[in-house]
Order: sequence, then C-alpha cells, then structure tokens
Amino acid sequence: MLSITSHKNPLIKEIVLLQEKSRHRNKSRKFIIEGLRELNIAMSANYTLEKLLFCPDIIEASSIEGINIEVETVTISKSVYDKVAYRGSTEGVMAIAKQKNHKLSSDISLPEKPLILIAEGIEKPGNLGALLRTADATQIDALILVNPKCDFYNPNCIRSSVGCAFSLPVFESTNEECLAFLKTLNINIYASSLQDSEYYLEQDYTSSCAIVVGTESTGLSYFWKENATTRIKIPMKGQIDSLNVSVATAVMLYEVKRQRGLK
Repeated sequence: MLSITSHKNPLIKEIVLLQEKSRHRNKSRKFIIEGLRELNIAMSANYTLEKLLFCPDIIEASSIEGINIEVETVTISKSVYDKVAYRGSTEGVMAIAKQKNHKLSSDISLPEKPLILIAEGIEKPGNLGALLRTADATQIDALILVNPKCDFYNPNCIRSSVGCAFSLPVFESTNEECLAFLKTLNINIYASSLQDSEYYLEQDYTSSCAIVVGTESTGLSYFWKENATTRIKIPMKGQIDSLNVSVATAVMLYEVKRQRGLK
C-alpha cells in the first residue's frame, strides 16, 4: 500500500487542483469525495472511484474496508490530509472519483406521474447543495439544472449536500432542451413567480408535474414564466418578498408530496 507524507507528491498536487479548479475538474472529468457517508452514498449510486485515500491518524483501515475493495488505497499523513481536505470535520477519508454524464436525454427512466424539480441559473454551490438535500428529502424523480452557473462537482456543493449530490438523478440542459423534454412527456409546468401568479396551495399536483425555481436575486427568467402551465407563489407576510431557494423549494415540494399521499 502506497504511503504519502510529502505535500509535493504528484497525487497530492492533483487532488489540490481537483478541489480548487473547476476547469481542471471539467477537463479531467474527475472530482473529490470526502467522508464515509458521502462515499457510501456515491458507491450506492454506482460512481467509480479511482483512488481511495485515508489518514491512519484519524481513521482505522477497518472502517473503510466496505467502500470498495478493488480500488487502489493510499495512506496519507495528517499534515497532508489537512492540506487537501476541503472539510475540516471529515473522518480522514477521501477519494478521487469519475464524473458521470448528466446530459438530459429523452430516454431517461421516469415513473408514470413524475415529480421533477427544475432549477434555473443557480449561482452558488452552497445553494445548490442545499437544494440537493431538499430534493433528496422529498424523493423527487429527477432534478434538472438549466443554464447552471456553478459547478455541480464543486466541493462546496458536495459538502453542502452531505452526499445527496449522489442520491438522485441529476441532469443538465438549456432552457429550450428542458422545455422540449417536458412537452414530449406532457408534464405540467409550475413556475415560481411573484408576478401574475396563483397561490401554490390552490393547485392540483397529482398529475405529472415540474416545479421550476430560479435564483434569489433575479428569480426565474421570462422564458419559464411565459412557458409555464401555471405561475405559483408562496404567501409572504413579512417585509421581504422572497425565501432562500432551498427553503421555498421545500415548501412547494412537500405540498406536492402531501397531495400524493406522503405520510
């Protein structure tokens, strides 16, 4: 088993690049996963690991035996781990993994009456991570990121999602591609908007539906407002007119699940 104690080791330099540079992640089609829970969820979702690294000063080798016995395992010193770890609270284990293909296509598998979340132009990895947690908690059938402005494999996104980045189908597309996909499947589109909209509690979500949310700063584009089946809004009784995108999404998705018999 290879053991690394030098910060200048080529593998350590590669991990730093994958943690810090979106361009390098995109070019190499690789990214970093930290933490036992995150690694186990990723393995359950059939992600491929290239190398597994752990720090014996933090975690025992027996704790990682079940992750993937076929992948090359490397031990690293605590000083090296402190240099490459994005999260200070991880359990001393990380892996280099291969990215999946997230391109939206017409042949993806969906149930008879799918519930889809569409997020347009999400800018902050932390917000995307929180959105992924909401999507996991409500067990939607797919998340489609349209015109995303942040990297799905950004370490802050993965950290904020606490592994939920790997737990459900995630796709990326343009607005036009996504709309064509929804129309092909006759899916009702509910666009979150403050203007010319109806209260979200007044809608029937028991048929196939997609909830579309945008950024907190600018909201949804005119494209989705114009092409929505219905524009919906959450009552706002205070002095502000918007919620954090993950909070607003949770409010709406749980109403959909309630109507569909969530206990």
